Amino acid sequence: MTAETGSKILESQAFDNRAIDALPPLKQLVAALDMRARKSLGQNFLFDLNLTRRIAQSAGWLDGTTIEVGPGPGGLTRALLLEGAQKVVAVEKDFRASSVLASLLEAAGDRLQLVEGDALKTPLWEMGDAPRRIVANLPYNIATTLLIQWLGHATAFQTMTLMFQREVAERITAQPGDSAYGRLSILTGWIADSTILFDIPPEAFVPAPKITSSVVQIRPLAEPRFPCDRTALETVTRIAFGQRRKMLRASLKPIGGETLLTEAGIDPQCRPQDLDIEAFCRLARAIS
Repeated sequence: MTAETGSKILESQAFDNRAIDALPPLKQLVAALDMRARKSLGQNFLFDLNLTRRIAQSAGWLDGTTIEVGPGPGGLTRALLLEGAQKVVAVEKDFRASSVLASLLEAAGDRLQLVEGDALKTPLWEMGDAPRRIVANLPYNIATTLLIQWLGHATAFQTMTLMFQREVAERITAQPGDSAYGRLSILTGWIADSTILFDIPPEAFVPAPKITSSVVQIRPLAEPRFPCDRTALETVTRIAFGQRRKMLRASLKPIGGETLLTEAGIDPQCRPQDLDIEAFCRLARAIS
């Protein structure tokens, strides 16, 4: 979508955000309702509206359905609505969120829907109308699992603008030869382009984590870069990087070892971090 087209969409929607602007500050609301972040849910709340609006803006034109996972008290949710989101579907496992989000749900009207459920068990790729996008500050403890699940339905989404711990962000965007290059790099790069947009320091969160966070944008491709079976690709990358310091002839021995590598045209003495996505797809086709 061009900037001109997006501008016309926002102009035609012309949402009145005065009711959202008039809501109490998030910290005040959370304190009043005693919604403290829970470590068991991987919660770290982001109250700074300047930061949440920066995340929302980086997601681009918010037409169609914008899906947020783990809204918590609604900091990013507010930002998405203020930035012109046509429809936000917020998926939250924490039952306390409904009380904290009640005033925002009222202020936003039919532009905001709260779905109480576990994101790991919720088919986000079937929610709302296209174009769909995910914009979320993901719980660190399940972020990688969620991403791999969504990549299995990547073409259902226009973009995914997601916050991870910096280490995971580097693994998602790494290239062959990089120290962070691994299974997550390949599964993402096979079906999408990905970029680290910016970092967010620990002190921006409540409570402050011990690590830096990064916002990553993932743009799914219309089809995978190379032909292969996704399950086979997941299998071969899991086994190969399970022993990343070993030569592939040793690490892949359980699924064919040197014979498999020869069939795929790969030097058995290579290590997994030396192979690009196309080579791993050849291995996946060989084991299929």
